[in-house]
Amino acid sequence: MKFRPCIDIHNGKVKQLVGGSLKDEGNQAKENFVSERNAQDFAKLYEKDGLKGGHIIILNHKDSEYFEATKAQAVSALKAYPGGMQIGGGINDGNAKEFIEAGASHVIVTSFVFRDGKVDYDNLEKLVAAVGKEHIVLDLSCRKKEGDYYIVTDRWQKFTEEKVSVEMLEKLGDYCDEFLVHGVDVEGMGSGMEEDLVKLLAKYDGNAITYAGGIASMEQIERFGALCDRKLDFTIGSALDLFGGNLSYDMVKDVH
Repeated sequence: MKFRPCIDIHNGKVKQLVGGSLKDEGNQAKENFVSERNAQDFAKLYEKDGLKGGHIIILNHKDSEYFEATKAQAVSALKAYPGGMQIGGGINDGNAKEFIEAGASHVIVTSFVFRDGKVDYDNLEKLVAAVGKEHIVLDLSCRKKEGDYYIVTDRWQKFTEEKVSVEMLEKLGDYCDEFLVHGVDVEGMGSGMEEDLVKLLAKYDGNAITYAGGIASMEQIERFGALCDRKLDFTIGSALDLFGGNLSYDMVKDVH
């Protein structure tokens, strides 16, 4: 069980957002925190502290007026910490190699793989052909509906028909190196994790999984470890003092 850091970029700035609030129209989102520091600064900090496998997320749609500024921030962070971080946001078979060459250890993909509500295995195979499964993280970020967790795409705005399950993880595990799973309904809320989701993910024995969403204290980290038998990694964003929260980044990274 390891702590994985993050850099979320929206409208050209490092931010922490309330996960379910993001809207492409008007580039809108409810903000928890907007940093005065650029993405490169955070990447250098994570490198100094020896934290690997964190994620950089581009939160603007490619048609947004802010996309190029957001992408430039992301690429500067990759170049500041080559091989140390993963990147997601609008990744497909046509641009994945560009980000690997810029310094990403992995590309993180959701919407390109989940098309029209289902897994698009043709696109998945194209992605593997472009960069190799060893460079792919599948983002299975999800929201609860009728008692089950369904994968959501397009910056968490669209429900798919795909339920998160051990069977799904086993099937998709052949096409990727890791999974990233945001509990979107608690993302950015600091109100505690999606415990049922954590327990579900812990039943899978395969590729590494990083869980994100709602963890906001050292006690909750210990609770997380107990729920998943320390099999999963975790990330924390807005709860950290780095991003305006109350939880000490130094304490989290020193312990985990």
